[in-house]
Amino acid sequence: MADFKEHTKSEKVSIGDLVKIFLRSLSIQSSWNFSSMQNIGFAFSLIPFVEKSGGNREQRSRILKRHLELFSTHPCLSGPIIGSVVKLEEESCENNDCVKVANLKKALMAPYAAIGDPFFWGALKPLSAVVGVIMAIKGFLVAPLVFLLLYNSFHIWVRLRGFVEGYRDGRGAINFIRVLNLPEMSRKIRWISVILLGILAGAIIAIPPVPYACDAGAFARILLLIIILLCFWMVKRGISPLVILYGTSIIFLMVAV
Repeated sequence: MADFKEHTKSEKVSIGDLVKIFLRSLSIQSSWNFSSMQNIGFAFSLIPFVEKSGGNREQRSRILKRHLELFSTHPCLSGPIIGSVVKLEEESCENNDCVKVANLKKALMAPYAAIGDPFFWGALKPLSAVVGVIMAIKGFLVAPLVFLLLYNSFHIWVRLRGFVEGYRDGRGAINFIRVLNLPEMSRKIRWISVILLGILAGAIIAIPPVPYACDAGAFARILLLIIILLCFWMVKRGISPLVILYGTSIIFLMVAV
């Protein structure tokens, strides 16, 4: 962070302004609309920069209007783009060149959406939910907090680090996103979710009493093992882990009720 601070000493935007821009970027979904999607939230994030950019009211208004065009990406990966836009806007204010800014947004918003959706909403959030439900069933009062921490700690870190790296390189923090390798992480997290789903099944399925002598604990463990192996078999057969995750969750919850 020290390097980041030194890097911005001579820039128009201060550390405090960058903090304001990042905090505003967290609400990029709050003004989502069908016509231009995240454009209002994107422009709202840039207001601290616009106020520092100089020029008269018309010039500042022109900067914001440029960013009211269609914009849509995964909100957790919007930070790298916003940070890069701030950097490029600083340069374009000096060179009167706005083409690079528009090209960057158009080039990155779709790929980052394609990377972010399967990871954050298709892998990380279901994993956090399964862990939270297991803890809740076991009687841990901190279960909701664990769910929030598991999901929010990582996605906020990615947003912040991506924003910083994007401002540093002005290219959307491409190297940072590449090193994360979110598609591979998604695959591993979904496997973990399937395994935890089997554990969840063992936790919520009520084993009815049997009239004859039987080790109910051993029976429950065998049933749990069968469920886990069945989930692995379905994945090997090419069935989507998301289908397994949500489908078995619904079935087990119905059985528990």
